[in-house]
Amino acid sequence: MARSAILFAFLIFSATTPAQAVDDPALEAAFGRLSTPAPGPTRTVGRNTNGCILGAEALPLSGPGYRVVHPNQNRYWGHPDLIATIRGLGEAAAAQGLGLMLVADLGQPRGGPITGHGSHEVGLDADIRLNPWTEGELPAVEIADPTEVYYVDGARSTAVNSKWGAAQAALVRSAAERPEVERIFAHPAIKKAFCEGATGDRTWLGKVRAWYGHRAHFHIRLGCPVGSPDCVAQAPVPEGDGCGAELDWWFTDEPYAPGDPNAPKPEPPPLPAACTALLPR
Repeated sequence: MARSAILFAFLIFSATTPAQAVDDPALEAAFGRLSTPAPGPTRTVGRNTNGCILGAEALPLSGPGYRVVHPNQNRYWGHPDLIATIRGLGEAAAAQGLGLMLVADLGQPRGGPITGHGSHEVGLDADIRLNPWTEGELPAVEIADPTEVYYVDGARSTAVNSKWGAAQAALVRSAAERPEVERIFAHPAIKKAFCEGATGDRTWLGKVRAWYGHRAHFHIRLGCPVGSPDCVAQAPVPEGDGCGAELDWWFTDEPYAPGDPNAPKPEPPPLPAACTALLPR
């Protein structure tokens, strides 16, 4: 790719994707111990990578077309708008005959820093497994400890594998076509599969953003909701289907270049005061 095209892609990428969160194990542990939501009206505070939620709602563990997996982790909380979106996606999956949609992590009861994630902090993010269950009743072992099914073989693979099919494409597209969904994170090879195969109206495709990982699930994100003035919005996704230089960049060495091992470790940004106030004194 020409150098100018790579630079163009990088600038778009930088403007429309979140900064990498810096882990704070102590805060992750503290918010992980909270088992109930903060009382009061629902309000998201801060940004997806550094914030919290008050008045979160729990997603019922099962409903038409969906089932929450590993529920013992207590990560099925979110803004009511997110809960409604997931329930709507489950109903759509059932109507399309895709099987039982498996819902992984949303957020913790009060949001906040969460082990294993760089976001999912304000109740507007959710992970959906790419493998809907189609083999009868979902076994208890698959609810408690679901099997990872990968649709891209490796971190730097340039194409989906043979497991990828119409059901996976339909799940992602159904989410992307919902107006309240602001963006979807998926492996670059999955984005590439859509770029090569999507037909008809492609306006939804710009919401599907290439990102590291995401070989077994996709990640939906809603925008800041009404009634949450302290929610920090991301830059909107650029116009177009996102299938040009910005996607090509992911298939170069640049996204995977190792950082300087001698560089000082960045400090975690301060959590908003309204979020630290949710922790026990």
